[in-house]
Amino acid sequence: MKKNKNQQNKWKRDFLTIAGGQTVSLIGSAAVQFSLIWWLASETASPIMMSIAGVFAFLPQLVLGPFAGVWVDRINRKTVIIAADLFIGLVALVFAFFFLFGNPPYWSVCMVLGIRAVGTVFHTPAIQAAVPMLVPQQELVRANGWSQFMQSGAFLLGPVLGAAMYTALPLWIILLSDLVGALIASATVAVVKIPDPERQVKQRPQLFHEMKEGAAAICQDRKLFIVTAATLVGMVFYAPLSTFYPLMTSGYFRADAWHASMVNLGYATGMMLCALILGKFGTIKNKFPVIHLGLLGMGASSLLCGLLPAKMVWFWVFAALCALLGASSNLYNIPYIAYMQETIDPDKMGRAFSLIGSLSSATMPLGLLIAGPVAESRGVSLWFFVSGIALLLLTSVSALLVLPQSRRV
Repeated sequence: MKKNKNQQNKWKRDFLTIAGGQTVSLIGSAAVQFSLIWWLASETASPIMMSIAGVFAFLPQLVLGPFAGVWVDRINRKTVIIAADLFIGLVALVFAFFFLFGNPPYWSVCMVLGIRAVGTVFHTPAIQAAVPMLVPQQELVRANGWSQFMQSGAFLLGPVLGAAMYTALPLWIILLSDLVGALIASATVAVVKIPDPERQVKQRPQLFHEMKEGAAAICQDRKLFIVTAATLVGMVFYAPLSTFYPLMTSGYFRADAWHASMVNLGYATGMMLCALILGKFGTIKNKFPVIHLGLLGMGASSLLCGLLPAKMVWFWVFAALCALLGASSNLYNIPYIAYMQETIDPDKMGRAFSLIGSLSSATMPLGLLIAGPVAESRGVSLWFFVSGIALLLLTSVSALLVLPQSRRV
């Protein structure tokens, strides 16, 4: 009994040590990201330049994600995590010198956002693949709940900290906070022993063959494949909503920036509350009903947002629905990640997570190509309604195909 208790305390201590360090790093990165974007916006006031910056920020995941997964599965994951963290910190350090000795050209900020994103492409799947090597299988939902709670808090606190630092400090000092966070995160990973999966020895990388193995790990699981396919199609409709939230606040409800911050706060609070609940009561044996419940919550919330009248009194209902959207997204995401960590072979997990990340990144530009003209001509509220209908239909089809099978297992 005492031995089991010591083992349980050990995995919790190791996991929370790494998660705590990563949270500190995320806060610094979010503050730096906010400051760079705000500097670019205030200096250029150019929507085109902001769009280019956005493209540079997500393009590495779209292009490099599947290849990065191959290397994550070939190299010691602890090494990948530390190297990626330090790479991001060193990029910030180098760029800090540009601001220290003058104002760099605007395009250089886009380049830095893109280069920093390269580190994230390797870092995210390495962390996701390392978690099941530390955490007992039955505790994966709880561990991911804790992780998502801390990440949601970091993404909420980071921009606030970035805004405060931006008004009080020169930008080169703000950039150094990214390096400090990276050093802290690397130190917490370094002190924890992360077992690596057994791998077949491969002399030379066979990138496309190994990428196919990652895809096969998803496709061979019929339930996982159906849910993933339905979600990715749904994200084409749902992903553009992140761009339309400010437009709903300012254009549809005629509210101000303070109200816009309430929407962001509500969404992040919903994510944190759901993550906290799953972290506390997170032992879920059959994950697919919970996954579909999260998707249904996202669809229903989006649909209701699109039906709200354009009157200020309804704005607070919109803010509440955004909190429900945030909670629903974690209700889907946490058990989905835990299921992948439980069922996919550890030596293929990096490739599987990288592939999902790349496909998810592709949904945003594809969705904006479709949603942009519709929202421009018919209003953003219509796209909330369309997104909700699409998610509800796709989730219903997925549930009909997956849930009867999951009950028999």
